[in-house]
Amino acid sequence: MSYIDEVKARLEQKNPNEPLYHQAMGEILNSLRLAIDKHEDEYRKTKLLERLLEPERSISFRVTWVDDNGEVQVNRGYRIQFNSALGPYKGGLRFHPSVNRSMLNFLALEQTFKNALTGQAIGGAKGGSDFDPKGKSDGEIMRFCQSFMTELYRHIGPNTDVPAGDIGVGGREIGFLYGQYKRLTNTVDGTLSGKGLAYGGSEVRTEATGYGLVYIAQEALEKIGKTFRGATVVVSGSGNVATYAVEKAQHLGANVVTVSDSSGYVYDPNGIDVAVLKQVKEVERARISVYAERVPTAVYYPGEKVWGVQCDIALPCAIQNELELDDAKKLVQNGVIGVFEGANMPTTREATAYLQKNGVVFIPGKASNAGGVAVSALEMGQNASRKHRSFEDVDAELKEIMHTIYTEISQAAMDYNVPGNFVVGANIAGFRKVIKAMREEGYV
Repeated sequence: MSYIDEVKARLEQKNPNEPLYHQAMGEILNSLRLAIDKHEDEYRKTKLLERLLEPERSISFRVTWVDDNGEVQVNRGYRIQFNSALGPYKGGLRFHPSVNRSMLNFLALEQTFKNALTGQAIGGAKGGSDFDPKGKSDGEIMRFCQSFMTELYRHIGPNTDVPAGDIGVGGREIGFLYGQYKRLTNTVDGTLSGKGLAYGGSEVRTEATGYGLVYIAQEALEKIGKTFRGATVVVSGSGNVATYAVEKAQHLGANVVTVSDSSGYVYDPNGIDVAVLKQVKEVERARISVYAERVPTAVYYPGEKVWGVQCDIALPCAIQNELELDDAKKLVQNGVIGVFEGANMPTTREATAYLQKNGVVFIPGKASNAGGVAVSALEMGQNASRKHRSFEDVDAELKEIMHTIYTEISQAAMDYNVPGNFVVGANIAGFRKVIKAMREEGYV
């Protein structure tokens, strides 16, 4: 049995109830076979893969808070500090009922490779809680965030671990978390990113993941003589990533015709009205069906996914495993030329393989959605220097980072004779950086 298969079987047996982690681990290991097989004896001797795939630290804790009715509620909180070889842990906090250890191990592993691809000195982590912000008052969310931070604060710091936002954690939640961190530590520093501009946040942070997604997609499209201009684009999701991917794609001349949430999707043949979308989702925090109520040309499809809509480019920006094999078949049948992941692992392995087999340009989330963490790292530098940077300056650097990521994953794929396979390229490029640091730092 190969070293990769040994490790995969051992970790699956060791973590039997973590399917999402198994999926992410399997995708990475299968992509790395070409790189690992050449050094199998050396890597086995030093237990390199075991060290790479085991979190350095896993923290779980109780979060007790009081709702508006005076009733005590109890949730679980987590922080998975996966790998610090390249720098302080960096990764988002997710508040959603589906959050569990398997999900966070998968996200933290992906984050480790993603952060490596940015070229910045940041390690990988992820955290969150099974708390659901939907339907909660501002007061309830504040009390939950304060309780959550009352435990988390002892495990983080500007040179240790710098959390950011993720699903369910936006500017409001980051503000409450940071306020409590300051009270507990008596410090004002860059421990959280995604902060408001008034207290140390970075320009472009809100837009970064969506903008970065479109920047790297444009790079890939230009290599095959295509562009966003005149293209029909379908987008899933309606959070920050989706909203600003829609906005940037429209700036480049695309007609973006869908957005969605967990209740269904809207189709607008005239193109999504970003101003209305922001009002509905960012201000009112309403369901996506409200968009269709306000835009006469839009149609709402309850309980359905966007992948049956004819398009040239697809941007899955919602949640993991949302694009399955049958969805991939619909996209190919309808003539899609590129699928670029805005969410973390939104495409199943079977769907990914089908898209690649049928000549669709496909870039995985660990590369294509790295813009968010890249600008978070820029915010860390801004906080350390106490020097604010302009929107134009940060946006230009984001664009350059995404260009560099595309160049590196393309080169890594060519180095192993699989040109155009950006899944292999992204995993190998990230792997090279992480293991170089791990080997140079020793076996502890």
